[in-house]
Amino acid sequence: MFVVIFFAGNILIGKAINDLAPFTIAFFRLFVAFLVVLPVGFKSAWKNRELFWKYKKPFSIMSLTGVTFFNTFIYASLQFTTASNVSVLETVIPVVTILLSAWLLKERLKKIQWFGVVLSVFGALWVVLNGEIMQLTAINWNIGDFIMVGAIMCWAVYSIYVKKYIHLFPTLAGILVMTSISLIVLFPIVLLEWFFLGIPDIFQGEYVISILYLGVFPSFIALLLYNGAVQKLGASKASLFLNFLPVVTIIGASIWLGESVTMTQVYGALLVILGVIITTQLKQRTN
Repeated sequence: MFVVIFFAGNILIGKAINDLAPFTIAFFRLFVAFLVVLPVGFKSAWKNRELFWKYKKPFSIMSLTGVTFFNTFIYASLQFTTASNVSVLETVIPVVTILLSAWLLKERLKKIQWFGVVLSVFGALWVVLNGEIMQLTAINWNIGDFIMVGAIMCWAVYSIYVKKYIHLFPTLAGILVMTSISLIVLFPIVLLEWFFLGIPDIFQGEYVISILYLGVFPSFIALLLYNGAVQKLGASKASLFLNFLPVVTIIGASIWLGESVTMTQVYGALLVILGVIITTQLKQRTN
């Protein structure tokens, strides 16, 4: 549950400071995470440097999808859409992961699983279109919801590679190296962002506290807690708790950001969660 709260905080704070450009938020978030994990992860990372080099291609893919661009897409999305919508769309990730696995890894899905996929996608569209799903051509599409598709695809690809490779790497060393790769990739993009948009004053009190939270809790502590939860509960039970993300985020967005909670969002979130449970849990039992 702490993992869910920290991940919800990532969305809520990303929305609260969305006057900062998305690559700037992502870069400084990871810079804080890098400073936190460096003292505890450097020795292990150096010791296993040959291992990281041996698996440089899959590790680079995990770094770019799960660390570099996943949250960057989220922060960019929050420039245009609500925190509540982002949290509901993020919950679709397990279903998209299974679809990619079926396509790339040739895993077969049962009919009931396809029903779960359709239900989740329908629920997500219901939220994005504010319940007007039968009037697709008349909708003013929100670009933020489209940007979230990039985040969903990034984490789905990340999840597939994590399942196959992450057990090979020490946890703290892995987080440190992933963060380092991401900072190197993001640095020139941030400079380009500043060239066009101007250098932001990130040392304002609100920005400093927010970026410190983003760098310490969702970027570092939540990952450690989630890994521990997987070890104690198993991957399937631990992943079920992430279905609470829209609930926590919608409540937080209502209280903290003043976003109005509509029954459309509530019903859509419930459909997404039900679809995810049908698709993922049956898959766990049949594997």
